[in-house]
Amino acid sequence: MITVRPGRLDDLDALYRICLQTGDAGEDATALHEDPQLLGHIFVGPYAVLEPSLAFVAEDAEGVSGFILGALDTRAFEAEMERDWWPELREQYPDPISPVSEDEKLMRTIHHPFRTPEKYLDSYPSHLHINLLPRTQGQGVGGRLMQTLFDALRAKGSPGVHLSVWSQNHRAIGFYRHLGFTEIDNTGDGCTYAMDLRA
Repeated sequence: MITVRPGRLDDLDALYRICLQTGDAGEDATALHEDPQLLGHIFVGPYAVLEPSLAFVAEDAEGVSGFILGALDTRAFEAEMERDWWPELREQYPDPISPVSEDEKLMRTIHHPFRTPEKYLDSYPSHLHINLLPRTQGQGVGGRLMQTLFDALRAKGSPGVHLSVWSQNHRAIGFYRHLGFTEIDNTGDGCTYAMDLRA
């Protein structure tokens, strides 16, 4: 029995762990990182802390096994991260001049975060991250998490949502297409998919 429920701050350690265990294009990234917190600092923490009303988790008998995290207004969220999230991390982690290791690349991201292209944001102002441990995949839980977030975004007035995915993560891409997402950008290494929430 897997329950989908709103996330809580006391889920944060579990969410960081899931992010790491799915952080290599859906595979376990633990061996790639000396600091197991870095991925979570970028892809989990700001959402769970700054936009908790759009955080939902899947929980089974063993504990939290998946999550979906969203931001209603990507422009405003990125500005809030710049003001309230990145400064403390920038004090904790140096900005590597020539990043080589996976940790150094993430540290570079903390100091020079990705900014979402403006061309997406009028039609698809919201965005999301979803991760499921292998034991939770293939049971319809991802679809339940997505629907829960879509309902929450619609209730807040969002017209559309987008997400990014590594091009080699074929399982995830198939899942997004099955749900009705369409590709709106492709850089070779990564793709952006979007969905109109007004339909």
